[in-house]
Amino acid sequence: MKVAGLGFKKDVTLASLREALLAAGGPEGLAAVATVSDKAEAEPLKQLARECGVPIKAVSAEALANIHTPTQSKLVAEKFGTGSVAEAAALVAAGPRARLIATRAVSRDRTATAAIAEGDGA
Repeated sequence: MKVAGLGFKKDVTLASLREALLAAGGPEGLAAVATVSDKAEAEPLKQLARECGVPIKAVSAEALANIHTPTQSKLVAEKFGTGSVAEAAALVAAGPRARLIATRAVSRDRTATAAIAEGDGA
């Protein structure tokens, strides 16, 4: 199961989410997109999920905490306890033995990040 994890700012656009996802490897073969729970209802994310034909997996902030990620953002670490929301959300949503197949990619406007993990499912 392939899952794209997405991290984004409040003012993100569908175009920025799409750009980050394409930079991470694109939507081909995805089973879901995932993000932190409090952003799972964001309209641009819903639009991207519909466009890709996949569900959104909401991951609690608690589940993201202490997930080791190759990318380390000090700001994200202080807020969520992990280095990358996109990488951690992808790993958690893809299941307990998931591995990243694409580390965090960032949109040009820096409002969206995406990473892709592959695993057995949760």
